[in-house]
Amino acid sequence: MPVLLFLIDTSASMNQRSHLGTSYLDIAKGAVETFLKLRSRDPASRGDRYMLVSFEEAPAGIKAGWKDSHATFMTELRNLQAVGLTSIGQSLRTSFDLLNLNRLVSGIDNYGQGRNPFFLEPAIILAITDGSKLTSSSGVQDELHLPLTTPLPGSELTKEPFRWDQRLFSLVLRIPGNSSPDPEPLGGVPLDSSPITPMCEVTGGRSYSVFSQRMLNQCLESLVQKIQSGVVINFEKTGPDPPPTEDGPAEMKYGPQSWHSCHKLIYVRPNPKTGVPVGHWPIPESFWPDQNSPTLPPRASHPQVKFSCVDSEPMVVDKVPFDKYELEPSPLTQYILERKSPHTCWQVFVCNSAKYGELGQPFGYLKASTALTCVNLFVMPYNYPVVLPLLDDLITVHKFKPPAKWRQSFENYLKTMPPYYITALRKALRMMGAPNLLADNMEYGLSYSVVSYLKKLSQQTKVEADRVCASVGKKAVPEGGIKLRCRSSALSLAHRKDFTQLLQSIIGDGPALPMEANTKEFAGFQLAALNKALKPQGLRNPYDIPRAHLLDQLSRMRRNLLHSSICILKGQDQDQLHSVPIAQMGNYQDFLKHCPSPLREADPDQPKRLHTFGNPFKLDKKAMMVDEADEFVTGTQGKGKRPGESSSPAGVGAPKRRRCMSPLLRPGRAYTPPKTPPRTADNDHTELENHITNHLESNNNSDNELSPVPESEPIEQRNHLQSDEIENQQDGVQENGQSSESELSLGSEGEEEAPCRYPSPCELKKIRNEESQELNSELRVLITKEIRKPGRRYEKIFYLLKQIQGSLESRLIFLQSIIKEAARFKKRVLIEQLENFLEEIHLRANSMNHLDGF
Repeated sequence: MPVLLFLIDTSASMNQRSHLGTSYLDIAKGAVETFLKLRSRDPASRGDRYMLVSFEEAPAGIKAGWKDSHATFMTELRNLQAVGLTSIGQSLRTSFDLLNLNRLVSGIDNYGQGRNPFFLEPAIILAITDGSKLTSSSGVQDELHLPLTTPLPGSELTKEPFRWDQRLFSLVLRIPGNSSPDPEPLGGVPLDSSPITPMCEVTGGRSYSVFSQRMLNQCLESLVQKIQSGVVINFEKTGPDPPPTEDGPAEMKYGPQSWHSCHKLIYVRPNPKTGVPVGHWPIPESFWPDQNSPTLPPRASHPQVKFSCVDSEPMVVDKVPFDKYELEPSPLTQYILERKSPHTCWQVFVCNSAKYGELGQPFGYLKASTALTCVNLFVMPYNYPVVLPLLDDLITVHKFKPPAKWRQSFENYLKTMPPYYITALRKALRMMGAPNLLADNMEYGLSYSVVSYLKKLSQQTKVEADRVCASVGKKAVPEGGIKLRCRSSALSLAHRKDFTQLLQSIIGDGPALPMEANTKEFAGFQLAALNKALKPQGLRNPYDIPRAHLLDQLSRMRRNLLHSSICILKGQDQDQLHSVPIAQMGNYQDFLKHCPSPLREADPDQPKRLHTFGNPFKLDKKAMMVDEADEFVTGTQGKGKRPGESSSPAGVGAPKRRRCMSPLLRPGRAYTPPKTPPRTADNDHTELENHITNHLESNNNSDNELSPVPESEPIEQRNHLQSDEIENQQDGVQENGQSSESELSLGSEGEEEAPCRYPSPCELKKIRNEESQELNSELRVLITKEIRKPGRRYEKIFYLLKQIQGSLESRLIFLQSIIKEAARFKKRVLIEQLENFLEEIHLRANSMNHLDGF
């Protein structure tokens, strides 16, 4: 994900106009928009991140940072004004600190553990300036100086303010104010002589001296091509020059050559599948890690890699990983390709990387491609001429069963290898199939104090990053002063009768004007207060009010006093307070950034509402998918579970996904009960039902007071009693030789027939039917409330279902409605338990019908 930071010169000199009729600041804004259009042609630009920094002091100079949208970037770009100084040094430091905010948090620099080229965050800083003198509050400067002090923690670990994956390019506008009749020179764009040019070259970039609009477009197209994923490395020659080859250049040049020292990029290509660079081996540090050292020595931004011109044989062992990076075209790559030796290589070193010896051991080599189209840097294990033959013998000769002699040679190699290579070597051995060659307790080379210091820096950097991101976009509050009001009552000098005299006084031909008519006085002039704690008085001094205006001022004071609770701005219509330009109506994210943090929700179980502009009723789908909702949608129980809850109730297996939850819910196959009269009961059972109903209503007021353990015992006892009563009733039916459909009702089995003292069976049946319906309606309300509660405690629901009155068909209809209610709230586990309860009722009914057939 490349980061493109635009540093725009907002000094007052950017107001100068070119022969095109536009100011330099307008040309800079147009150049940024043109660059974005050219970049959008590349499909890789979807992951770009854009930032905008001006020459103002931080944090006001950061117009668009890490968390700002592209719309904010474009809005701030259009609103830039050229009113400041040419403080490019301070602005560059602000830009580098902004880019380095998250590096210590993510550990991308890997201090003291080697430099990993595949751990990078490529960034390009494009500075657009006019190349004028560098001005600051202290005066005019001839050279570019970056401030040494910075609020960013951990900046002392790197000598320079930039990193090896950050490059600076500058467009210096030299477009004249008058068009030249001479034709524009063809060819490349020359370097500029401004003080920013050396800074560009140090970071691996360059500057462009722009003299025309055509040249500006040419520079922008070139810059778009330079957005590459890679890191900058200093390559320097060590030892004598190589001898001439048969196919190479015949003449020998003595003295320093351009290819002896190159400051160029190596391309780090991302993985085409994942889009992230993948690597195995680091570039060694320029020091040997000391376990007793309390601090880390500061490192240079760009590693100093020495290459030896002695021809060597390239080494590659099967199953041993290596990294391959292509070098950016440079005099060094040109010289290597001209030698036409694709089968030889030059070893590369990092000074002071070994425990003994200044040059260190080789960690890779430079080699031309077989087709002689480019030069590649091969990064291998440290001191690869020693370890690669050992690993080759381990694979081919010993078959991953090393003898004691091999182990001794491998132990001797580990003593000469930097400790931070252990992680990469262990990973490589695991890929090879030998994961047990390295002990797990081997030291990594950093002391405890250094590790603690890096963790502390990471936490401090995170706090600083949050502070900087929160301060982006906030305007600096100007220092309060004492405003001076002009006592002149004239609206315009042109309306005055003595305009000619005033004009002569301005030119100098007439006498001096009194102080009241002095046109050179600033209208909004303020006097600075010496005491910063003294707040200027916003009210008018009553002694400054003329005597003739006292009554008018008194009426205004009365009006302001009476309307003090209503915020009405004078001189502005009330409708204009709520008027927003059309271009700003959809910019809801920027509005949220300036709003205070909202209060927490009163009910944390309620789903969190999204900040959806234009649709405040849209709910967060992820917040809704909890408990059974995830199981209903995905069929798994791993998501949406609260800690401490089991995935399913005790005794119930993992639910399987079904196409239809119940035969009763299938469309077109609704259950139609037979038309049979309900069963009657006695008055004692009626009193028992009323007692149960009142008891349930009283318990419903308390929330979740019924625990699953006490409830399970009476339910089981009741089931045993019901089964005994059913058996007794069946015996009675067989003896009498008659049975009825009403005897299949659950919960009223085993009860004796009503005695003959009742007035009439029809009246009693009607009374009992009405009472049963009333009880069932009350139970329906209680069960519905339990279904709507979150969680998986369904014991109370089944306890209430045991209290249902009526015949078998009425119970099935009641249970069908309960299953539909559970399906409406996506209670998948509850639906399956209700289906099992429904099957039990059918099994009981079938067994009783089977007994009736005998």
